[in-house]
Amino acid sequence: MYYSQPTYQNGNSAQTYLPTKQNRLTVTGEGSVFAVPDQAVITIGVITEDQNVSTAQKENANKMSAVINTMLTLGIAREDIQTNSYRVEPQYNYENGQQIFKGYKVEHQLQVTIKDLNKMAQVIDGAIASGANFVSSIQFSVTNPDAFYNQALTIAIQNAQQKAIAMARALQVTLHPVPINVQETSQALPPRPIPFYGAMLAQESGTPIQPGENKLTATVKVEYTFM
Repeated sequence: MYYSQPTYQNGNSAQTYLPTKQNRLTVTGEGSVFAVPDQAVITIGVITEDQNVSTAQKENANKMSAVINTMLTLGIAREDIQTNSYRVEPQYNYENGQQIFKGYKVEHQLQVTIKDLNKMAQVIDGAIASGANFVSSIQFSVTNPDAFYNQALTIAIQNAQQKAIAMARALQVTLHPVPINVQETSQALPPRPIPFYGAMLAQESGTPIQPGENKLTATVKVEYTFM
């Protein structure tokens, strides 16, 4: 973001002020806001193992169908339930330096978007009870992060202005209030991941999930002139 050079009046004639390198002042500003998340993305999976690949796949499909039906019953929209990955891998044991075939592992992961955080514990516990055996991560976020980030950006510019005023006062110079250059040096951060594991969740009833707050920070670099 750039601003045109200011013009100052001297008597009846207009005089253009052209700042030099020596009378420029550059400051950085930072602003932060806290937003309470209103949605979350969670990864839920089913892992099955068997010496027969078809058996492992069938068991995995049955358990995953039960998991999906549970989430639909809890009010999660079908479009908010997506397959994240599906893998079939042979498994081996190693004894006395030899590779011994053990069987097959089938892993199916779902990415589930939960738009009502009051249902978070129900979704996790329901999925575990229906056959899911791991929850790899939870990412909390706000539906409209740009609105909060713009607030942080406003605070950052105000912070830079306060710094420039303080520095001009200390230098005993006159600061021109309109900056000649404003540069955004930050970007909105992605949702923060919080790891949870199926083994832990399976042992609890009514799993307590605390979304906390997301901190959004903006930074700017602002250049002023003074005389």
